Amino acid sequence: MNRSADWLQQARADLELAGVSAGAGHHEWACFACHQAVVKALKGLHLKLGQQAWGHGLGRSWRELPPQAAARLADAVTDLEDRLRILDALYIPTRYPDSLPDGTPADHFGRLQSADALHHARSIVDAIGAALA
Repeated sequence: MNRSADWLQQARADLELAGVSAGAGHHEWACFACHQAVVKALKGLHLKLGQQAWGHGLGRSWRELPPQAAARLADAVTDLEDRLRILDALYIPTRYPDSLPDGTPADHFGRLQSADALHHARSIVDAIGAALA
């Protein structure tokens, strides 16, 4: 049974939660939810193509797509690799205080970071949604 649509639906739900979190001032959590949304959308794309994707590295997940699928996604999203790098950098420091020099993740992530993460994640999830349609 192919559950790629379920993964995409959850990716969209994660994006919605990211927007709610950002609006409530929880920018670190919004950034993490953006990363997770793209992880889930990419997993859905892998499943649609008959592959399994493991882990949370966005760049690696994209590179492990079949070449034609990876190229189509790169054509659909301007600066895809850089957007994936930005989102990948949010995976750990948005959650763990010991990944930062001092303070908590809430002290280090603000409105600009969450708006940026939302912008990048939405563009990628939307492109993957179009590829799955």
